[in-house]
Amino acid sequence: MSQDPRLWPANSRVAHISLQGQVAQPLVVGETYRVMVPVLGLYAAPDAQQLDRQMLMGQAFSVLEIHDGQAFGFIPGPGGRPSYVGYAAAKGLAHGAPLPTHHVVAIRSLAFAQPSIKTPNPLPLPFGAQLAVTGEQGPLAQISTGQFVPKAHLAPLAQQAHAPVEVAQLFLGTPYLWGGNSAFGIDCSGLVHAAFQACGRACPQDSDQQRQHLAGDRLEPGTPLRPGDLLFWRGHVAMACAPDMLIHANAWHMAVAYEQASQAQARILAQGDGPVLCHLRPSA
Repeated sequence: MSQDPRLWPANSRVAHISLQGQVAQPLVVGETYRVMVPVLGLYAAPDAQQLDRQMLMGQAFSVLEIHDGQAFGFIPGPGGRPSYVGYAAAKGLAHGAPLPTHHVVAIRSLAFAQPSIKTPNPLPLPFGAQLAVTGEQGPLAQISTGQFVPKAHLAPLAQQAHAPVEVAQLFLGTPYLWGGNSAFGIDCSGLVHAAFQACGRACPQDSDQQRQHLAGDRLEPGTPLRPGDLLFWRGHVAMACAPDMLIHANAWHMAVAYEQASQAQARILAQGDGPVLCHLRPSA
């Protein structure tokens, strides 16, 4: 297993059992918790000031230890392997929470404390949040927390989007947030991750991981773009939505925005971040 800290499930006190024979720390299997707040930050260290990634309500997190209010663990990927390691506030997690049955398919939704859309101070929910639906009252679905969410904003977990580019376009105008994964704020790789996840396709979290590990054809420079193609720069990724048009979360616009591919390439080169490193046509 790589010692990339994003994939290495060990700290100074504890390690995941998958590292048996590689570390001296006590080994633990870990326990599955679920995110119980709309968005929960994931950090490289308990006192880190920079957000690494975010988890959404209902998402699973394998907790290896809880220490001083911080849960250390990882987001499980395919086969339960660590896909992103870090620290999250333990108060935002719950052990033994009901398994989600539905996900939010509107770009943003609301959870009301009472079965009325006139109830004040609803809880905002982002696209992709996973909820356990327990019943219905008219146009609202009741979830395991006792709150009520518009049924029109939900779909069963098995119902998935068809094309990542269509999902990415839902996020148009979403504010740019370094490390963000939600419709309240998102970064370039978070947008790609959200788009692929909504289609039921596994996708790493960061752009360098996506460039290295997403399956597909690595195309020659200058190959015409097709919708869904990915262009990677050093520390950045964008998705094609037309022959010379990209959609990407970027700090230039401070939002998810459309930008001509030729213009983006020239601008990024001029600002010192180099040329396109990879043109990827992901496997269907």
